[in-house]
Amino acid sequence: MIAAPVRSAWLLLIASLAGWIAAVTLTVERFKLFMDPNYRPSCSINPVLSCGSVMATDQAAVFGFPNPLIGVVGFSVAVTLAVLAVAGVGLPRWFWAGLWLGLLLGMVFIGWLIFQSLYRINALCPYCMVVWTATPLMLAVATDQLFGGSRGPARILAEWRWTVVAVFYAVVILLVFLRFQDYWLHAF
Repeated sequence: MIAAPVRSAWLLLIASLAGWIAAVTLTVERFKLFMDPNYRPSCSINPVLSCGSVMATDQAAVFGFPNPLIGVVGFSVAVTLAVLAVAGVGLPRWFWAGLWLGLLLGMVFIGWLIFQSLYRINALCPYCMVVWTATPLMLAVATDQLFGGSRGPARILAEWRWTVVAVFYAVVILLVFLRFQDYWLHAF
């Protein structure tokens, strides 16, 4: 059984709740758009920050249903595990391994969605960006829980997890700025 340190457990809970709230909100917005094609989602702020234009694409339903439903389910599991961790419950290693694998797959999907948003759809979804922010934090916590006591490459991964998260954020921010620099520079 592996009990998460208090700080890690709280970080996991806060990040997973943020991701869950973003996924639920985006799901509700998507269903409102299904019901009324003229509906303007609350996250459609300007030409760049426009989840309405993102939701209208094929990429928004890769598996035949709205992508945020994946987030609602996945973040629900993560919230449950995080609540147990905050309560001090030790979880079997395979729980942490399952969470880690799910988050890793989520990061691969997020990477693809970031590319699609920047270079195919040409718009950003604010709620999606909450998920882009929360998931790496959760993966870092799960990485430490799973590999923190290991040796070799797994331990190196656990030790450098926050650097990897910081580099991920820096690269995404740079890509967003470069892709929409004309808009950002003229907006301010």
